[in-house]
Amino acid sequence: MIRLENVIKTYKGADAPALDSVSLDIQRGEFVFLVGTSGSGKSTLLRLMLREERVDQGEVLVLGENLSQLSASKVAQFRRKLGVVFQDFRLLPNKTVYQNVAFALQVLGKPKAFIETAVPDVLELVGLSQKADRLPSALSGGEQQRVAIARALVNRPEVLLADEPTGNLDPATSNEIMTLLDRINLAGTTIVMATHDRGIVVSCQNEKSQLQNKAAALRVLQSRLLLLKKQEEDAKKKELAGDVKASWGEQMRSYVLAPYQMVKDLRNNYEVNNPDAVFDGEIEGFISAGLRWRANPEK
Repeated sequence: MIRLENVIKTYKGADAPALDSVSLDIQRGEFVFLVGTSGSGKSTLLRLMLREERVDQGEVLVLGENLSQLSASKVAQFRRKLGVVFQDFRLLPNKTVYQNVAFALQVLGKPKAFIETAVPDVLELVGLSQKADRLPSALSGGEQQRVAIARALVNRPEVLLADEPTGNLDPATSNEIMTLLDRINLAGTTIVMATHDRGIVVSCQNEKSQLQNKAAALRVLQSRLLLLKKQEEDAKKKELAGDVKASWGEQMRSYVLAPYQMVKDLRNNYEVNNPDAVFDGEIEGFISAGLRWRANPEK
């Protein structure tokens, strides 16, 4: 999905390259962290993936596009496939939460019907349905970042690029944002996130490991339940088959050893119409009923 091959990027006037022979391969559905101190090239990598910068050497391939060969006229169309989240939110201050998110679709020329459906859906995803009419100034930092994430997701991109999305947030709010990004990733969006905070990476990996362990345990439990259900069904089938054979055998033995039992069954079934009726001791009545039935079985 994203591949860099021997990428070199040097900014004008810099003593050293920002990126020197960097290669990486990101698969569909992954959540990848770019970790490093300020100036280590994290943001440069993201800008190359977004085609805001061009490499000096090497190749950058994103969603099947070789960005080294992508013409300027096709850049805008390419960027529509990506979502971007910035550290400083970059919200429009005079527009409401709803309008900020809708604006991202309006500039793409999306129809009104699509916007009216997509915006409420994504606001519900990020937990801001109840604050759709508020201005950014009335929101906390974490809520503003949720708006920025909603705006990045509303066009349903395959890839989400996040440049220090928790950089201006307190630890508790940072954890909330990471939980939200995890949910987005689990839904199938590939995420590439730049951060200087190794603690977030460790915490996210631990949480993801726990989720993976829980998912694995759930799969094992489900398979065992399915196996148990199948075993119970097989046992029931065998039991039913065994009951039929046993019942038939018992009836045959009964008919051989006690001929009047057949007559009783016939009378109960065809005259009284009550298979559970008890034997009343009148053997002659049973025999008579049996003889009548044998003489005219269609009754």
